[in-house]
Amino acid sequence: MILHKTHSRMDLIDIINTLDIPIIFSHDDNKKSIHSKFKDLFESEINFKLDSNVYKITDKRDLQLYLQNPNIKKSLSVKEKSAVMNICKHIINYCNSGYMVENSTYYNDEQTIHDDVLYISQFGDIPSSRRACKLMNQNYMNKYNYQPIISPQMIKKLEDKKLTKQTKQYGAVFRKGLFTISFD
Repeated sequence: MILHKTHSRMDLIDIINTLDIPIIFSHDDNKKSIHSKFKDLFESEINFKLDSNVYKITDKRDLQLYLQNPNIKKSLSVKEKSAVMNICKHIINYCNSGYMVENSTYYNDEQTIHDDVLYISQFGDIPSSRRACKLMNQNYMNKYNYQPIISPQMIKKLEDKKLTKQTKQYGAVFRKGLFTISFD
């Protein structure tokens, strides 16, 4: 079995830790040694079932298919990501200049903006892409609703981040019953 080359060492370690896969590794192990441990696991007779998780992997076969396919988080090269970031900057500049094409330094018409937002919405794991889509949705003249496509792992991270930022607000608690109040 061959793992796809887009899975990094940290991705493999994250999969092992998240899914509680019976592989013993050290953080000093390189990608090749972790790959060989996965290979030994798939060749062994050990079968395991997994609980619900962000990877949507349920058993050994699903894990094998997931690792043979390209990593969905690593779909962009450095040049492609810089191009997406550049487009995001132009869209954010357009939004900050009052959603007016005349005030924008890069765009000349609404159709180009629409095409660019549709293009960057494919890369919802990039924070600038999510921000650009959010700003475009805040335009009251906008006819479209742009939803960035976010991977399940990033959704989980965003939910965890949101939970850590929440604060508890204490309010009045009303209880019914018989109570005795005494004053000294």
